[in-house]
Formats: sequence, C-alpha cells, structure tokens
Amino acid sequence: MHKFENKIPPPIVVLFVGLVMWGAALVTPVQAINQMIQISLIVITLCLGIFFCIAGVVSFKLAKTTVNPLKPEAASSLVSSGIYKVSRNPMYLGFVLFLIAWAVYLASFIAGLGIIVFIIYMNQFQIIPEEKALKILFSSEFEVYQLKVRRWL
Repeated sequence: MHKFENKIPPPIVVLFVGLVMWGAALVTPVQAINQMIQISLIVITLCLGIFFCIAGVVSFKLAKTTVNPLKPEAASSLVSSGIYKVSRNPMYLGFVLFLIAWAVYLASFIAGLGIIVFIIYMNQFQIIPEEKALKILFSSEFEVYQLKVRRWL
C-alpha cells in the first residue's frame, strides 16, 4: 500500500504559517485600510472558513469515513456529496480563508504572502499525497471525481 508522505497535521501548518505571517507583519509596514471594511472582510472570511471546515467534517461524518488527513488510506468511502461537490478540499479551503482573515487583521501585504506559501505547501505535501492514496483506494471513481470537482474552488 502507498506510504503517506506528510506527518504534520494541517492545523499545525496553519498555526505555523499564521505565526510567520504575524512575525512578518511586525517588521513590515502596515497598510492603511478603512476599519469598517477591515472588520467586514475579517468577519466574512472567518464565517466562510468556518462554514467550509464544518461542512467538510460533517460530510465525512455522514459518510462514516475518517477525517484524519494523515491517514487517507483509512478512508472507507469516497466523499463526493455535499460541500465536496464544490471543492475536493473544503477543510483546507477553510484554512486558507482563516489565513486571509488573519492577513486582513494584520493589514500587511507581506504577511499575506503566507497564504500563497500555505497553498503551495498544502498542494505539495498534503493534497498530492492524499490524492495518490485515494487513487489507490478508489481508482477510476476518484479520477472521475477529480475531473468533475476542482482541487480548491
């Protein structure tokens, strides 16, 4: 069976990237932004992030399959319903939205680059290995699903 390459839980990656973003914001100029717009953007992106994360977990629970991203080979079924009709990775999309809210809060363009770093890291070290495991488990069913639904949004 396929050996999964990643050993770092995605929430830890989010926290690490968030800390790096905070550090970057401390040493770079803050961008001027209208406070009402800033607060609105933060609330909207946080709410969307929470929605995508919860919807992803609920879909997995309803399908009675593992939510553990470090053990995709333990999946008992391919979830392609609910939020998984919109995104193959709604929980990771939720994490991106959390980081967007954080970048808006920090009001630092340089800190916002952490979002790109997170997406690149997740694609390379989390999503691609997960997809390899899912191809082994669900073969053509997963390949058809990949053609229908985008990786992020």
